[in-house]
Amino acid sequence: MQCLLKLLPQPLSKKIVAVPSWLRASSLLLVCLSLLLSGGQPALAGLLEDLTDGQHVLLMRHADAPGVGDPPGYRLDQCSTQRNLGEVGRQQSVLIGRWLAAQGVSTPKIFSSAWCRCKDTARLLALGSVTVEPSLNSFFDDMSFATSQTASLQRFITASLKAHPKQPLILVTHHVNIQSLTGRVVSVGDMVLVRVTPDGSHVSHQVFPSPRP
Repeated sequence: MQCLLKLLPQPLSKKIVAVPSWLRASSLLLVCLSLLLSGGQPALAGLLEDLTDGQHVLLMRHADAPGVGDPPGYRLDQCSTQRNLGEVGRQQSVLIGRWLAAQGVSTPKIFSSAWCRCKDTARLLALGSVTVEPSLNSFFDDMSFATSQTASLQRFITASLKAHPKQPLILVTHHVNIQSLTGRVVSVGDMVLVRVTPDGSHVSHQVFPSPRP
């Protein structure tokens, strides 16, 4: 009987390996630093790959600008007459730029609406020079321009992806423009990764909520 017991498989002994407290603290510190540099958002695998495959663009709504619309008689060549970014919006823009840099987006082509709140958002990303693109301009004041403005944007996307297929394309614009192209309503500072057809038409999209101050 004792021989039979010896032949039966014996239960595995359980070993508990204590992790030194300094190692646990170091790991936690690395995680915290990573989240801090990315604006409190975890890194997302594949974003850079999508933005360099010649089929995706990143649309971004301008950061927080208190109010709705623009004051009567505003002028695009005078920022003081427009609704502009507040302090929260400026901080938010910086955090978005840090988050994008944490994803590996370091040398994008950045285009912006002519509105100052969009140009300031794009500039505060600190990811490169900013070029004003008319097809990103808002049609909030006259929604009858939605179809023609969206068609212009699709043509611009097509030309830009053809010219720079391996360079991330970031387009800073307004909620009406994003909704018209994708059908999606987004909040201030939110980013929408859009996959497009060769003619710039929407195929699918994924929303990345903005980091918040």
